[in-house]
Amino acid sequence: MESRAQILGHPIHQVAVMFPIGALAFAVGSDALHSVTKRPELATAARQALNFGLVAAAIAAPFGFVDWLAIPPGTRAKRVGAWHAVGNLAVLGLFGAARLLRRDRRTLGTSKALSAAGFLLTHVTAWAGTELINRHGIGVHDLIGEDAPSSLSRIVSSSS
Repeated sequence: MESRAQILGHPIHQVAVMFPIGALAFAVGSDALHSVTKRPELATAARQALNFGLVAAAIAAPFGFVDWLAIPPGTRAKRVGAWHAVGNLAVLGLFGAARLLRRDRRTLGTSKALSAAGFLLTHVTAWAGTELINRHGIGVHDLIGEDAPSSLSRIVSSSS
């Protein structure tokens, strides 16, 4: 099933999710380094990465929802997509709570624990997302294959 939300022939959700995943993973890594080194700039880096990751996730999520709406009801893909979405809401809740707790230095340890939990849950939700793509063909171009046309072929042919 081809993605309903595309840019230059590529699914927006699949492209956009790399930004929050990378930023939130960077936040967890910065937290881990801060725990070892106690360097304050690492705590600042983690906070800024959380900010960016949460905003990037808020931008990526609606495009995934648009694609999920197009999946036929009663299918395994629809159920996997629902679990993927619910899991990612939990991930955002954990990282969002972690970000709010950073306002008080006394709750930094709890904040780091919530970020770590969100990071672990991200692995489960990312698996569900790749299950949708690789097993169910969600967000995959209808003309998939070794000799599929360029993602830009629609743009080139429509402007001629």
